Amino acid sequence: MTASNMMDLGSSAPEFELKNTEGSFTKLTEVKGDKATVVMFICNHCPYVIHIAPQIAKMAKAYASQGVQFIAINSNDTETYPADSFENMIKEKAARGYNFPYLIDADQSVAKAYDAACTPDIYAFDANLKLVYRGQFDASRPHRISSGNYDSSVNPSTGKDLSQALDAIVAGKPVPTEQLASIGCNIKWKVGNEPS
Repeated sequence: MTASNMMDLGSSAPEFELKNTEGSFTKLTEVKGDKATVVMFICNHCPYVIHIAPQIAKMAKAYASQGVQFIAINSNDTETYPADSFENMIKEKAARGYNFPYLIDADQSVAKAYDAACTPDIYAFDANLKLVYRGQFDASRPHRISSGNYDSSVNPSTGKDLSQALDAIVAGKPVPTEQLASIGCNIKWKVGNEPS
């Protein structure tokens, strides 16, 4: 288990332009939401991401009409973890019904720019791309029943923490600054590329 590093609130979102699963490129400033933008570092194989993935898909669709844009980035080393390959990202997006860009951070520079540490690592920015929330999706965690097997019906994901932050942003209210770190698998850094 790895906790997120909790970037300073008020930080500007680092710009990026990354390849998406449709084969073109997505630039943050070109797709940001009118009211909020959620940047998530996720992957295909992590049980912590798998646990919340259905709720992420639902939330992204629910908030789309409220001016909130979700963006997902996979920064894992895909050579060491082939389940997270670009080809599998395409399949994952389709299977999950994600309505948002799913991007590959092949050189891991964007993960470093965001000081991302785990999957999922979640950041919510306001209309001016200033950080107002970073931390856990909710308090649920995957329930392990045996090696490599998890039961998502135990302690199901709700997205409560992120949705409370987004509701405040959309309503033009301040987001509470007491925020809990996300917990997940560490980002799978390429050998020699690990941040200090």
